[in-house]
Amino acid sequence: VIGQPAKSKRPKEHGENKIFNKKVKPKTSKMKERESADSSLKSQSILTQVMDKGRFQKLAATLSLSAGQSIELRCKGSNVTWNYPSYLDTFKDSRLSIKQLDRYSQLILANSTAADTGKYSCWLQLCNGNKCRKDETKTGSTYIFFTDKEELFVPTPSYFEIVYLNPDKPAVIPCRVTTPSAKVTLHREFPAEEIEIDGTDIMYDAKKGFVYQHPTSDHKGIVYCKAESQGAPQISIKYHLLYVEVPKGPPSATIAASSNRVGLGDSVRVICTVLGEPDVDVNFRWQYPGQELEKPLIIQNFWRLIKRGIGHTTRISKSVLLVEDFKAKDAGNYICISQNLQGETTVATKVELN
Repeated sequence: VIGQPAKSKRPKEHGENKIFNKKVKPKTSKMKERESADSSLKSQSILTQVMDKGRFQKLAATLSLSAGQSIELRCKGSNVTWNYPSYLDTFKDSRLSIKQLDRYSQLILANSTAADTGKYSCWLQLCNGNKCRKDETKTGSTYIFFTDKEELFVPTPSYFEIVYLNPDKPAVIPCRVTTPSAKVTLHREFPAEEIEIDGTDIMYDAKKGFVYQHPTSDHKGIVYCKAESQGAPQISIKYHLLYVEVPKGPPSATIAASSNRVGLGDSVRVICTVLGEPDVDVNFRWQYPGQELEKPLIIQNFWRLIKRGIGHTTRISKSVLLVEDFKAKDAGNYICISQNLQGETTVATKVELN
């Protein structure tokens, strides 16, 4: 059975917050008692599940329910924030209801589906005026599997997905399952073979998928996952693994004008170009003559992916500044400032009146 795309997007939240309850020995020093009390306070969970006949149950790190069931969760507190599979927000799913009452917040998910599988968490907000922060001592988290024998893999919005292999960080092939006990294997499409999972360099996590701890260019190619659980095996969508080049530090930027000498009344384009990681955004800022006079200019930003050599993919980002009806006051230095997560780079070019 080949997994079919769902109408809704895959939840993007993965992982879990483990809750530790420290047992306090009866005979300890006051210092140790204080430390144990502090640890217990830090791990206090405010999340419970409402059961039949008004009973409440504290939630473990994971919970398995059958798809189709409804669930009600409660978080103690008068100002509670929730986190749940993001597609429920994206599509404003009417099956999800959240209400803040006096002493607790209530989350109800009706008619659950396999796509609802994911992390559900809440925390208390501490507010002072307009500024609010998370209370780290009042949180709750659980990962819920909504099991469905017809959908062993959490449904996805497409048949194909790109996974970038970055040598500086782990890569995740997100074929998550709805049944935690399912046996899952990873397969390469060409050459057709099962990929060995050693538990060290490549490992499987039912809440994330297969994790490549140290991606290399040898891992690139097209792969898929196969799951088995009391029935015919099911196959996931295909994942295209692309190995990427990683620039060290701020953006690698260049700048060029369509012409460095421009006639009166003519137009000129100044282009700022950055090569970088496929999944890292680049922001652009400009400084130019006439800026203080608030001359209206047209600035367009765009990007695309390009292949550089076998198995290497790079993102090319550009910002184009267009000066129309060039005047004497437009002559001078055009400065582009590009910024990524690691810093910023400034480049400049001079445009003169011909």
